Amino acid sequence: MIPTASGKLEAFEHLTELRQRLLVSVAVLVAAFFGCFAMAKPIFAVLVHPLLAAGEGRLIYTDVFEAFFAEVRVALFAALMICFPLFAMQAWRFVAPGLYATEKRALLPFLLLTPLFFAGGACFAYFLAMPWALHFLLGFEGNIGGVQREALPGVGNYLSFVTRFLFGFGVAFLLPLVLVLAQRIGLVTREQLAAKRRYAIVIAFAISAVLTPPDVISQFMLAVPLWLLYEGALLTMRLTGPTRREAAAAVPLGAG
Repeated sequence: MIPTASGKLEAFEHLTELRQRLLVSVAVLVAAFFGCFAMAKPIFAVLVHPLLAAGEGRLIYTDVFEAFFAEVRVALFAALMICFPLFAMQAWRFVAPGLYATEKRALLPFLLLTPLFFAGGACFAYFLAMPWALHFLLGFEGNIGGVQREALPGVGNYLSFVTRFLFGFGVAFLLPLVLVLAQRIGLVTREQLAAKRRYAIVIAFAISAVLTPPDVISQFMLAVPLWLLYEGALLTMRLTGPTRREAAAAVPLGAG
């Protein structure tokens, strides 16, 4: 089918709007980055608090530029965290005009809850998972056969550890929102998810192995909450009732 002039114009308008929203997002991100870079040291001081709580009071760097680029990474990470709700809102404003009213009612609550669940996952990592993991990992210090083994964490190494924890837990805690949304729009049913529970547990451990450092404590501290969040999503589906598609499928043929 040959596209009409009105169709081309509409596509051009969509591309123009997408470009504008991307420019706004990038501009805000750049402004947030420079603001966070000016506050990089206080922000990094917050990030190293779990390390201090674990009994380690030093961070080293062996590369001349490592400390500088660490502050750049801190600023970028903080800016992305701050701008995350804005990115979600820009995405919503772009796709919302093309949605039906029922689709808007289904998607909007999840959009509003996404920053809260992400922040909840990051807080869980910062206040619970990271201290436990650091106590475990730093517990290998000591005298081994007459040789003193001492932990000397590097600035870049520790920053990678922190950002991986915070981002990994934040994304992982979005699992119940994704599952409930998939159920509300008819991609899956509660019965299908409940029947695949054993596979969900295996996938939870696989995800934790990818998102956390390679130690058993860290992996368990993400895998167990992931499994509980999966069960929480199933409970939410039970409490909110079946979707229209599930209700229609449950009616025997010829009924009514």
